[in-house]
Amino acid sequence: MSIRRLLVVVAILVASFAAIVPGSAIQAQAATKDPVVIVPGFTTGPIIEVGYYPLRDRLRAAGYDVTLISYPDYGLGDISANAQRLSNTVNAVRTRTGAAKVDLVAHSMGGLVSRDYVKNLGGSAKVDSLIMMGTPNYGTSLAVIAKFLTFGSCVGITACNQMAVGSSYLTSLNAGDDTIGSVRYTSIATKIDEVVFPYRTSFLANDGNIANIAVQDQCWARLPGHLGLIIDGAVADGVQDALRGESVRMNCWAL
Repeated sequence: MSIRRLLVVVAILVASFAAIVPGSAIQAQAATKDPVVIVPGFTTGPIIEVGYYPLRDRLRAAGYDVTLISYPDYGLGDISANAQRLSNTVNAVRTRTGAAKVDLVAHSMGGLVSRDYVKNLGGSAKVDSLIMMGTPNYGTSLAVIAKFLTFGSCVGITACNQMAVGSSYLTSLNAGDDTIGSVRYTSIATKIDEVVFPYRTSFLANDGNIANIAVQDQCWARLPGHLGLIIDGAVADGVQDALRGESVRMNCWAL
């Protein structure tokens, strides 16, 4: 073989190797990502879950395996019962994907469902990160929830009563450590939340294993309300930071 021909062969092999390695690296990186389960909020059930599609699609576009759970009772019943549904979903996702752990991305009441699962149903061994948006971790006013629902009251709506400040449910959930085991916690709040009021009731006790973040502290011009948290581009960018185990630094210009 002539030297010229040898150089051509070597060049082709190098080019082929360069093309293969980045693709392999991308595939390896995708394989290391935990599957994500989106845990929706109050009054979310079949059909109504469409509001979470933008968040779901953003995460899928970023390379995550995403499952969006649905509440047959539209989240109106006992929060603990929906925590059991989440447990069943996580087990199914782990079986399907072979993953040891999942990440939970939760909105509103979904954060309480997730915390209940982690604390009381063995989720601490199966969850890597729990990222909450607008979750009433320390409750909110019954009047605020009722106004949001436009039902006028929380009579007969179990979950509504459970989310009230000082409820026996929240007292039990918040007893002891706010953060459990090695789960990484993130709580993202908006200062103009019309449901979780005051907004700081979204935050958990800072024991070093929780990042409490108000959107406007990073992006003063972003003004998502309670429902806006699930479609806001800057919030979605921050969620992806948290999923990667990085400090949340929202891209304030994200669409």
